[in-house]
Amino acid sequence: MSNLPPAMPSSTPATIAQALSLPPRVRKILGVFFGRVSIDLSERIGQMLVESEQQLFKLAERARSNEKQAEQFANLHGLRKSRADLLPMFLAGLEGEFAAVRQPRVLPSKDAHERIEYRTMTLVEDAEMDQDIVLREIALRHEARARTPLYLMGQRFGVLAGSPAFDAAQLPVGPQALCKVLRASVAAAFEIDLDSQLLLYKSFDQKALADYVSWIEILNTLLAQQGVLPGLVFAPQRVRSDGGSRRAGTGGPHAAEGASRPMTDWYGHSSPSAWSVFGLDAGASAGGASPPVSGSAEAAQAVAGIGDASSAGSDASSFATLQQLLQGRRIATSPSGVPAGHAPAAPMGQARQPGAPQAGGRAAFPPTETSGTGARLSTHDVLSTLRTLQTAPIAVGPGQTRRTMFDLQEAMLEQVREQHGPDAALVQQDADTFELLGLLYSEIEREVQRDAPAVDLLTRLQVPVARAALHDREFFLRPQHPARELLNSVAESGAAWLGEDDVDPQLLQKLHHAVDRVVTDYNGDDEVFESVNNDVQAHFRAMARKAEVTERRHVEAARGKDRLEVAKHRAAETIDGALQGHVPPKFVQALLNQAWADVLTLTQLRNGQDSEEWREQVEITQRIATVTSADPGTADAPLADPELTPRIESALMQVGYHADEAAAIARRLSSAEDDETTSRTELTARLKARARLGEQVEIPKKTHVDRSPKEQECHDYLRTLPFGTWFEFVKNQQGDVTRQRLSWYSPITDHALFVNQRGQRIGEQSMDSLARLMARDQVHVVTQDKGRLIDRAWRATVSALRSFTGANV
Repeated sequence: MSNLPPAMPSSTPATIAQALSLPPRVRKILGVFFGRVSIDLSERIGQMLVESEQQLFKLAERARSNEKQAEQFANLHGLRKSRADLLPMFLAGLEGEFAAVRQPRVLPSKDAHERIEYRTMTLVEDAEMDQDIVLREIALRHEARARTPLYLMGQRFGVLAGSPAFDAAQLPVGPQALCKVLRASVAAAFEIDLDSQLLLYKSFDQKALADYVSWIEILNTLLAQQGVLPGLVFAPQRVRSDGGSRRAGTGGPHAAEGASRPMTDWYGHSSPSAWSVFGLDAGASAGGASPPVSGSAEAAQAVAGIGDASSAGSDASSFATLQQLLQGRRIATSPSGVPAGHAPAAPMGQARQPGAPQAGGRAAFPPTETSGTGARLSTHDVLSTLRTLQTAPIAVGPGQTRRTMFDLQEAMLEQVREQHGPDAALVQQDADTFELLGLLYSEIEREVQRDAPAVDLLTRLQVPVARAALHDREFFLRPQHPARELLNSVAESGAAWLGEDDVDPQLLQKLHHAVDRVVTDYNGDDEVFESVNNDVQAHFRAMARKAEVTERRHVEAARGKDRLEVAKHRAAETIDGALQGHVPPKFVQALLNQAWADVLTLTQLRNGQDSEEWREQVEITQRIATVTSADPGTADAPLADPELTPRIESALMQVGYHADEAAAIARRLSSAEDDETTSRTELTARLKARARLGEQVEIPKKTHVDRSPKEQECHDYLRTLPFGTWFEFVKNQQGDVTRQRLSWYSPITDHALFVNQRGQRIGEQSMDSLARLMARDQVHVVTQDKGRLIDRAWRATVSALRSFTGANV
């Protein structure tokens, strides 16, 4: 099997007890550790086998023919017959990994494969490749998700082994080791076909490794309790943002992209700090905190403290900071410079007279008078009124398209004033809450497509979100607030950067169901938001797993094409080198550049450049050039080589040439004399009629074109980005963008592969063309701080408020 290591030598201990080279304390710790691992995995392997049996039985029931059904039942019988053998073999192989922790370990090359005996015309054995892909996807996915606990586990196993820290690939409980042991155990225990083995691997992923991250954390705790680095923690070094590097003209692409980490997660998930999302950190403003509006001492203190928001006292004081920013905004937008009452909120980016209509004939936000003798509405009264509006049909006024927060507040005030009088008004905090929500929704709507289904869902969420914010002011302060999480999930389903192929009907159905549950069940308990959002996030994770699998297939295909292109280029170089100083007939040159080039390409792919087979084919190439270039009538003509013709013929048959064609070409390439058996015209017609190796996956040739200094800087920056980085491509003059994920690129051919949110291939281009687009600001790297839509909208809201506080300075 291609990725399985060779059998361990007899000196390698098979059990921990036999590992006499281990110190007694290490052997004791490994015994306790393996005992816990055995108990956990025994239960998980049992669940995996039950799940596999059920899946095989369902496949047998749904079989479309009696023959296929019989095959499935045979696989099911083979699984049941030997299922009791799998767990002992698996645990025995795993214990051997533990016992050999102090044995010399060599990490296999990612592209290294043992020599396979080829019996068909395929480039690699299908069974080996399918198992490699499935197990590699499982291992890499869980390694990525458990990076931190695996790092801590590697440090602890380095102590036990008396060596440097283990990599994730070296850990006995790492995903790669578990998959390797499972593959060897399945091959030894079961006599089932390839599809059933792949089904078993997927069940292993879903059942045995379902909560792998938490399991590794538990095992880390166990080792700490045994005294292995008990105080070990991992605190990644956080790079402090440098405002000086963001000035125009400095920093190159790093400055242009905010000097932040590129986003590689699916669906815009990111984990920024609470205050960076709040938008009040020092890095949120390139020029530092804006000075406050004159005449507002409290606003001055609030804005002055923005630069050190992380040291803010309580959540109430943080909400007070937002209120001071709103106060400064009202002063800036008031004609007299005095916020009499509470002037209505203006649209983002411009001042508005009280009651003035917004674009489309509607006011951006109502005047919320808090002066005079009107009754003050308690928050309880407001929440009670909103409860009656939550399930009511959404009424749309004449000339209006969708309800806004302004309309919602107006409808709420109309109802409460019927009971409390026409002068009833909101208290200060409630009025500010509605105003902040209106501004936030305005920013969200800017990033959502107008005709997307998400727009209606966002409208239906207005009342529950308003109730959640009124009930708990932490809605504005906690990025992980359940209501904000759900709001982000709904908004991103209709984000402006999504293409037509990115929309998932199943996700839309899930979001509709989630919003229905919130509208029906929410009554002030955030657990409803949390439960609904957990269901949505579970669907997102399932979508991410599907996208990863789809993406991995495209990456494997792209790597295969890249290796094929490299092999073809190497074959052409070999032929050109052999022809140096030799001038064979043009027809022989054509045969070399077509038929024999396919032989060299396939040999390069199968065996590599350092193999004996490749050296043999290079020797034959040189012999062909020498033999076919000689004049048969001269005395110094090389002697005929009786072994050359059959060797050429055998090689040609390996790449798919029929026996008669291979024989005819071999005779032409092994002699300087013309072959009278097959005419040149007939042979040329046959060659034109057949497809060449890799002809259908031709990659454009890499051409060298001088780059400008900025383009070269962008190209160098692009080659430092990790696979999975998201890019925003500007698609029209209006500035609309679409997001694509850089799944893979080749440093050799400069070829890059892009996929969409669902892992589907949507574009291929060179890194050179990408660098030129980036130099013209047609492409931007999506960074972590720009990942989630709700965070960008909230940051834009706070940034606009801050701009108003400095408007009159």
